[in-house]
Amino acid sequence: MFDIGWSELLILAAIAIIFVGPKDLPRMMRTIGQYVGKVRAMARDFQSSFEDLARETELEELRKEVSNLRNSATAPLRSLKQEIDKPVKIGGGGAGADAAAASAAKAEEERVESLDTSGVSDGIADSIREAEAVEAYGKDDAAAGDDADVKTRRDGE
Repeated sequence: MFDIGWSELLILAAIAIIFVGPKDLPRMMRTIGQYVGKVRAMARDFQSSFEDLARETELEELRKEVSNLRNSATAPLRSLKQEIDKPVKIGGGGAGADAAAASAAKAEEERVESLDTSGVSDGIADSIREAEAVEAYGKDDAAAGDDADVKTRRDGE
């Protein structure tokens, strides 16, 4: 730490014996040792507080990243839920049917877009791809069910 060699330590010991005296030398060495221990403990506490601060900062950044990823992953589902919750006018055509067709096309475009997984880990990206596959599978079944429902309505009329 101070880059002191054995010869320099020997000179310091001789000077301490001359000025302090052999009788008080053990007490002085003990006091010096206690102060060195206190300084080391303070340095350790200081260093650990900086490490804790760095961990908190990294954790906060990770929380923000996960929150952004969650919002981007659930945005298509939220828009789909909003579309489902809207009242649908059955029958006729007119402006309501055109607006419904336009909103359905917009929702379809949003569902077709794949999420950007470039900034996330492989495990999270795989989970997102699986969720997209499940969503696409459910969409295919729903489309087939809609076609069958339309056929039964026509048969009943």
